[in-house]
Amino acid sequence: MNRKPTPSSPRRGALRRIRRIGPILVLLAASTGCASPGAATTATEVRLGYFANVTHAPAIVGVADGTFATALGDGVTLTTVTFNAGTEAITALFSDALDLAFLGPNPAINGYAQSGGEAIRIVAGSTSGGASLIAAPGIDTPADLVGATVATPALGNTQDVALRAWLQQQGLSTDLEGGGDVSIVPEPNAQTLETFRSGAIDAAWAPEPWATRLVREGGGHVLVDERDLWPEGAFVTTHLVVRTAFLQQHPDLVEAVIRGLVQSVDAINADPTAAQATVNDAIAQITGSALPTETIAEAWSHLTFTVDPIASSLQASADHAVAVGLLAPVDLDGIYDLTILNQVLASLGRPEVTP
Repeated sequence: MNRKPTPSSPRRGALRRIRRIGPILVLLAASTGCASPGAATTATEVRLGYFANVTHAPAIVGVADGTFATALGDGVTLTTVTFNAGTEAITALFSDALDLAFLGPNPAINGYAQSGGEAIRIVAGSTSGGASLIAAPGIDTPADLVGATVATPALGNTQDVALRAWLQQQGLSTDLEGGGDVSIVPEPNAQTLETFRSGAIDAAWAPEPWATRLVREGGGHVLVDERDLWPEGAFVTTHLVVRTAFLQQHPDLVEAVIRGLVQSVDAINADPTAAQATVNDAIAQITGSALPTETIAEAWSHLTFTVDPIASSLQASADHAVAVGLLAPVDLDGIYDLTILNQVLASLGRPEVTP
């Protein structure tokens, strides 16, 4: 798909220029060439990807309010692209069609593993929390899921791995073809709401705002809040990933984006109500449909916005993917490069974060 995304400009006008692209089918071999550190190159464009989900609120607010564009400064165009799944964003990074992307832990793990640790680096956090297993009435225990059909956004995505690992811990079997004690079917979140309403599926492990929508609009209830499965309820949901070559060639531009991200997270935490309105406006611009204010507010209550990537949870996510047969054992040493983030935090008098 060769459509060129549209450049973004500061403030809300940026939203009108957001373009959606589908999967870009390329060979992995095209992705892993890396420039030497410190290469003297210039760039007039930064291409940034994210999702139209509340779990990507720091990205959405940073684009809509012009924070990223202002941080990049005059002479550098911010081009934004929205995705439906982390696998699409990873493919775009691999094909040099994207420079940075907000995405979940498992796509990042898979991308790092597939490229032999070469293609990408995690440079900052963004969001923690915001995923739940929502079940139909009458499904009140893990045992009630035997023979049930449960949806996740995509095979091998963050919620899919979380569901399979949790079911395994409950002694329930699954396989990659939809068999086992519990049948897992991958489908887009918007479709899941409809299939849940119709009774075609019995439950879904979904990110926000879809988890809240399954409760409020679908009549479901929370069987598992994923925060309850993690120490202190903290686990990475979304973080900022960059192409390694772009990081090496343009550390100043990566720094500008990270500085904008810090400002965006600060703005969200300082005025959640305003941030919710901005995110809802953006979702409406991208998807054509706004959400009820109450839905956004409820979804928001399940999220924490932080630039700490919560690195301790990443290895656990990788271990879960290995345990359920979605990933070969992988050494994640080197997946983080938090040097620039910690420099930005130090300049603001804040403590550094560690991988």
